[in-house]
This record gives sequence, C-alpha cells and structure tokens, in this order.
Amino acid sequence: MRPECAARGFAVRRCVPKLRAMTPPTLPACVLEHRSSADLEPALRHAAWQEIAHRWVDFRPAPEVPLEAELTTLSSGVCSLGATRSSAYEMRTGARRAQPDDMVVLTLMQFGDLLPQAYPRKGPGALSLCAPREAGAYRWGQGARQVFLALPRQDVAAALGQEPSTRLLSARCALAPALSSQMGHAALLLRQGTLDASECAALLDATRALALLMLRNLGRQGLGADLPDLNECLHAGRHAAALRFMEQQAHRHDLDAAAIAQGAGCSRTRLYEAFAAQGQTVMGVLRDMRLQRAQGLLAQGQRLNVGALAWRCGFADASGFSKLFRARFGLSPTEWHQRAHTGAHHERS
Repeated sequence: MRPECAARGFAVRRCVPKLRAMTPPTLPACVLEHRSSADLEPALRHAAWQEIAHRWVDFRPAPEVPLEAELTTLSSGVCSLGATRSSAYEMRTGARRAQPDDMVVLTLMQFGDLLPQAYPRKGPGALSLCAPREAGAYRWGQGARQVFLALPRQDVAAALGQEPSTRLLSARCALAPALSSQMGHAALLLRQGTLDASECAALLDATRALALLMLRNLGRQGLGADLPDLNECLHAGRHAAALRFMEQQAHRHDLDAAAIAQGAGCSRTRLYEAFAAQGQTVMGVLRDMRLQRAQGLLAQGQRLNVGALAWRCGFADASGFSKLFRARFGLSPTEWHQRAHTGAHHERS
C-alpha cells in the first residue's frame, strides 16, 4: 500500500532545509503504510496484529483491556522506520522466533513507560537497542507511544564492530540526542502524512545513516574521536546529525562550524565534506534555517520587532538580518509581516 501524500506544509520545509536539492536520485523506493487495530475484526485482532507489528516476537496483549493500536511505517528494502501507539501489552523475544530477515531495532519512547528485564524501567526520551535474538520480556504500559528503526542485524554488527546486544543507549553516546531528535521529528512527519515520495526516501535514508553513525561511534568509544572511514560512507549520517544539532542550537549567536562539528561527533573537515556531498555549505544551511525560522515567527506574531526577531533567530545584527531576509524572500521582514497579516485579516473578514 502506498498512500498519496497531501501538499507539503511550511513546517516540513523549515525542518528539512532544501530537501529536494539534497535528495540523491538513487535512494530506494519507500512504502508508507498506516495500520490500525480498529480496522480488524475483534476475534482476529490479536493474531493479525502479531503478524502486522510483532512478527519477530511473541506478542501478548494485556487481558484486562481490549487491544487498541496504531502503526505507521516507512519501509524500503534496506530498513523500516515506524511510529506506534498501543494499549498495554507484553512482548517476549528469543531465537525461536528469529526471522530470515533478522533485524535489530532501535526504539525511542515518546510516551508511557516500558519495563524490560535487561535494564531498569525506561520512560519518555529513552533510546534503546533491542536484539530480538536474545531472550527477554518487556511490558508496555497503557497508551505507550514509541518510534522505532529496524535495521538488518549484519549492518548493526558492522557499525558496532561486534554482535549487537540489547542495551539502553540514552546516556552512552554523544550522538544519542541527535538520533532521538531525528526519530522524534520523523515520527511527527509520518503522522502528519505531508511528505512526497522523494522526501520519504530522504527522511528514511537520513535516519538510517545517523543511526549507523551513532552505533559506529558507540562501538569505537575509547579508540579515537575521528577514525578513518575505510570503505564506509558516513557523510549522510554526519549531515543528518549536524542538521538536528543546528535546528536545536540555531538561536545561538556563537554557533560556528567548530561547534556544529562537535555536536555532530566529527571533525570540521568531515563536516565540510558531508555538506559538500549534498552541494551545500554548513553556514549556508544554518543561515537558511534561521531565515525560515524567522519567516515562521513573522507569520505567527501579530507584533513586529525586527531587532528582537533577529536576535531570537540567531542574528546579532538586525540590519544584516533584514538584508539577508530580503535577498531570501524578496521582501523585508516588515513587508513580509504586513503582507502575511493583511492576507489573514482579509480571510477572516
């Protein structure tokens, strides 16, 4: 099933700058699907949801509540990215249910909690790696919501430099916050359903690349901060990590390439290479990100203070900000604000 997506909104363009320009033409095709337990006959719901959402594990819904679940997935022949919400259930993993397409799953809790055997209870914000080959039991609370990325076990093993094992990642790797942010951002876009085919492919590729880069850095902790790439192509992961860091820190007036490289877990040379591979410059993307953020704030706010707006978006000089804004959008901030709110006023009249 491949649903057609609606026209893209401003938020998508703002969060993923120049996405069309940086989408490689050879990305694998993706399939976007949304499934709901409400579409299944109650008597068949358990067995059907086992096959739809939990085919690598034993799935046991809580007997005291009816099964209610939703699953949105974006899949290619390489990996799958998904966002899920469910009533309370238990999941058991083990080698006996391993599939031919043996996968390892990165999960980010967004709401609710999870009580696994392998580590203490985790709640919102916790990022973990689950190896379904390992025997384990996990209990999700009512209404739990999470994002997951399923990767081939062999790819994860190659990135880590060892066989993957179930573990909590949130506090173990400098890039874990960047991946958590990317996965949360991806889940929002998937639920909105506003991406076209090329944007879906770019989103999945960037998330996969960032995940493998994080796992690579995690596996090499203590062996050197910026190891040779050998035959690996890590530009996409570094680019995605840098974008997530820049979006979170764009308001900082002291944000420069050195700080962005540190946030992306690489050297400045590697950072420049990653952006050059996309036909971009680091500071050019940051500038465009700030300008689009300013445009969004102008659309939201009824009052206009150009100096305060410039400062809030990371520009120390209001005059320079106004010139850049005009060059980017064809209007000054004041003119853009007037046009936006005059149009909104006429729509309400």
